Amino acid sequence: MVSVCMATFNGQDFIRDQVLSVLEELGPGDELIISDDSSTDNTVALIQELHDPRIKLFTGFNGRSPVANFENALRHVSGQYVFLCDQDDIWLPGKVTHCIEVLQTHDIVVTDCNVVNERLEVLHESFFKSMKSGPGFFKNFFKNTYLGCCMAFRSEIIPIILPFPKNIPMHDIWIGFVGELMLRTAFSEKSFLKYRRHKQNVSSTTEKSSAKFFQQVGFRVGLISNIPSLIYRYYRKQGNLKEVNA
Repeated sequence: MVSVCMATFNGQDFIRDQVLSVLEELGPGDELIISDDSSTDNTVALIQELHDPRIKLFTGFNGRSPVANFENALRHVSGQYVFLCDQDDIWLPGKVTHCIEVLQTHDIVVTDCNVVNERLEVLHESFFKSMKSGPGFFKNFFKNTYLGCCMAFRSEIIPIILPFPKNIPMHDIWIGFVGELMLRTAFSEKSFLKYRRHKQNVSSTTEKSSAKFFQQVGFRVGLISNIPSLIYRYYRKQGNLKEVNA
């Protein structure tokens, strides 16, 4: 079973097309978990109008944070394979099948994507090439290339990655950090997403970070400070995980 976790907040401009593109990839027994962070526009209404039983919509959440919103969605997962999903992109055919194939031998997979503007015009053919994405602890510690909307993982790792620490800038940075330290990760050069960049985006992933030097240092110190609790979570759950690479 596949569980797709989507976090929404005032996403009415693009939400319908994104949800439909996700549903095209899902089977009748799969689920699209949508956690809405108190949207004040028509986001919720547009989702409800689709009347698809695979959609599990959770409203009334008031986290005021994409990190908290994704955590809320992840706490409702029922499937074996988990996909993270933003509210404004477009999934491409074959995404689920390909990721599940990779997850037979890995715990986390990140696929490439096309970077597009709000009209879906291509800005970069390959996110990986524009960001020099790839595995490696030190590489991603100093410059994260784990992109949440292109990420899928086995549900067995949820007790390790959750709860998300309070002092991380974004959830995908944390998941990538955990993966590089303890799990089997894979970067697939195949593209299965139109990654839409526009004025309302929460992050500026394809642009130079606007965080000041000391903020960036603080982010990384925060990651390191969570290692003791991470080790505890890992060994508590180790019996339910496949042996990982050292």
